[in-house]
Amino acid sequence: MATTKSARKATRVIARRTAVNQARRTRMRSAIRNVEEAIKGGDKKAAAAALKKAEPIIMRAAQKGVAHKKTASRKVSRLSHRIAKLA
Repeated sequence: MATTKSARKATRVIARRTAVNQARRTRMRSAIRNVEEAIKGGDKKAAAAALKKAEPIIMRAAQKGVAHKKTASRKVSRLSHRIAKLA
């Protein structure tokens, strides 16, 4: 258990940041899931629209440190490639 005042405060701050990061990660994963479902549906316009909404969410998560920058770029790139392959 934290004994000093600063350690107790650090524990509170960590708890707040964890909650914020979990929300960001959930938002990012949901956005990716929406794009993947649109791709599975085979609707290119819907998938492109979903990606257009998801890309800033994914990149913002990377900017905030929830996901690595290159991981986020790779996810966006692979999703856009899959959309481009749709007939």
